Amino acid sequence: MKHHQYNPNYQFVIPPVEFNKYTDRSLLQYCLGATMYMPGTKDFAQAIIEKKYPGLTSMVMCFEDACKEEDVPVAEQNCLKVLESLRQKVEGGELAYENIPLIFFRVRSVDQFKHFAKMLPIESVPFITGFNFPKFNSINAAAYMDHLVDLNERAGEVLYGMPIIEDARVAYKESRLEELIAIKRVLDHNKELVLNVRVGGTDFSSCFGVRRGINYTIYDIMTVSNCLMDILNVFTRNNDYTVSGPVWEYFRANKRMKGLAELPKVDLQQTLMKRKAIVNDAVDGLMRELVLDQANGFMGKTCIHPSHLNYINGMLAVTKDEYDDAYQIIHTSGGVIKGTKGMNEIGPHKNWAERIMMRSKAYGVIKNDAEYINLFGA
Repeated sequence: MKHHQYNPNYQFVIPPVEFNKYTDRSLLQYCLGATMYMPGTKDFAQAIIEKKYPGLTSMVMCFEDACKEEDVPVAEQNCLKVLESLRQKVEGGELAYENIPLIFFRVRSVDQFKHFAKMLPIESVPFITGFNFPKFNSINAAAYMDHLVDLNERAGEVLYGMPIIEDARVAYKESRLEELIAIKRVLDHNKELVLNVRVGGTDFSSCFGVRRGINYTIYDIMTVSNCLMDILNVFTRNNDYTVSGPVWEYFRANKRMKGLAELPKVDLQQTLMKRKAIVNDAVDGLMRELVLDQANGFMGKTCIHPSHLNYINGMLAVTKDEYDDAYQIIHTSGGVIKGTKGMNEIGPHKNWAERIMMRSKAYGVIKNDAEYINLFGA
């Protein structure tokens, strides 16, 4: 896999690197970007084989919220069929392994995780990057992680876990910090198998009977924003874990979106934050939230529609100014030094610089902020 294949002729200052499930975790955790969710009942093999969505680099086939409980057995068989189809195409030389996105399965519960894991043929394991664990909390965390460790040992392969923090124990303030610390204690015990921590903005919203509108970001919903900030506080200290941003619920795939070449070449962040129209309210809202995701320390975003892929992954590209500052910070022993637009404090800015350097590898380096529009592709 390689990001931005939807725009193969784009000229990067530094192009993104290739990656797959065997890429070192220290980099791979930054490569997830737009992770697209879909029901486990959907036969997605042909879309992968035909490269229907060239911007798709990671995907989750869901047995939980996107799948009725009575449909889980059908979804399990379908997912096994998808894996087998991909394996046959690779062995037959009709599909390159490097063109298969990172594939995860969002299980429904610990018991369903164990049940599905037993069904997996060993020859399918190389096509699986890992599993998403919904409603991950201090009660079920150890059971999920213990079985993941056991599965890795039995398969002789790396299979990652991505816990989803989204239940009421974290939503409610009186139990939140104790719960988050307990969850982190379990994850720290098997940190090498945790690829990413995910959050459920929709589930948190449900706890308070709210839903962000198309003209708001998740940060405008104060009860939910408060939850997200505490998750970041606990899990992103010293770059311990990457935490992905919550899903953006709105999409509008229209002709205007396809005419990106006609869009004005603007300073994207300034234009978005001033709420000047760029594409449409659904896409502009997504990009506005992405700006705030990055500012607050989220890395990547849950995605529910292919029209979001280019924007989420595109906005993760690093500008040359950011790259130059990060490079300078990483390669300077200490003190304060003049950067591209301000002063770089070597010690305090080191964690930021490390994240920027990883992003630059995963998503490439572009000339400046005005280039994002070009990178999104026509």
